[in-house]
Amino acid sequence: MTIEQAVEVLKIEADGILKLTEKIDDNFMKMVDLIYKSRGRAIFAGIGKSGIIGRKIAATLSSTGTRSIFLHPVEAMHGDLGIVSNEDVFIALSNSGETDELNILLPSIRNAGCPIIAFTGNKNSTLARHSDIVIDVGVEVEACPLGLAPTTSTTALLAMGDALAVVLINKRKFSPTDFKKFHPGGNLGSRLSSFKVKDIMLAGKTVPTVNEKTDMATALDILDKQKLGVVLIIRSDNTLAGIITDGDVRRMLVKRIDVFDKTVVEMMIENPKSITENAPLYDALNIMEKHQITVLPVIDADGKVAGVIHLHDILGKGAVKFNGV
Repeated sequence: MTIEQAVEVLKIEADGILKLTEKIDDNFMKMVDLIYKSRGRAIFAGIGKSGIIGRKIAATLSSTGTRSIFLHPVEAMHGDLGIVSNEDVFIALSNSGETDELNILLPSIRNAGCPIIAFTGNKNSTLARHSDIVIDVGVEVEACPLGLAPTTSTTALLAMGDALAVVLINKRKFSPTDFKKFHPGGNLGSRLSSFKVKDIMLAGKTVPTVNEKTDMATALDILDKQKLGVVLIIRSDNTLAGIITDGDVRRMLVKRIDVFDKTVVEMMIENPKSITENAPLYDALNIMEKHQITVLPVIDADGKVAGVIHLHDILGKGAVKFNGV
């Protein structure tokens, strides 16, 4: 019985989120443009569970390039309202739209010249009527069997906040390098600041390499088996001659090139981007970001191939490998 109840809760909440997709309209785009163009901050406010969700949304936006803070409505009525300016955007969260502690702020927010956005499940509420933009986050049913504890409704609020954050990330062209600036103490920030390329790179037999005389059929077989998306072509002295990537192969096929009649030297990209093994990990990420690539050959002080580094290992997706172990 317990398992069945848990599954039912997840189904109800998942259904609530899915139905939000039907409510994304011009109001959502107006909200995105308003926050994007704002010279101030996105100020979130809410009471109780909605307030907790508001804090989370504000934290997500702050960490991804949109200046945001949470303003507690009660504290606002006792002096904190002074932080609101006409350059800010005020986002009020209330499922019912009739939260007294929140609605009592609206005239003061309006007098400050600050536009108001409502995240609410009641488009006819007091909050909705006094807002410039209304984002409908209404759900049909709470997962709580009593219909009292906010469950599906708070999940819907959180999901809509995440949708806002991701759209703004893309609109701002927020990059992994930007992410590091806002997370100097986080796992990614620590890895970028503390490690060198040689600490994270793959080395030894895990590196897909072939010599200059190798035929394309053999190279493609290695490309498929190693599953790193690249094959490095090395000279007899183990220096880097070129590279062939998954993308290169696709482009060859589109051009109807009979790759199986070729050697790797005929098809490789010469003088590919590379990085030295003692370079900071942060430099590798910058090169990948600048040139829109996911794998970098790594060379030693003598220019010989020492390994390869993948973007996923830098960002910590999956197991982070140290020296190929």
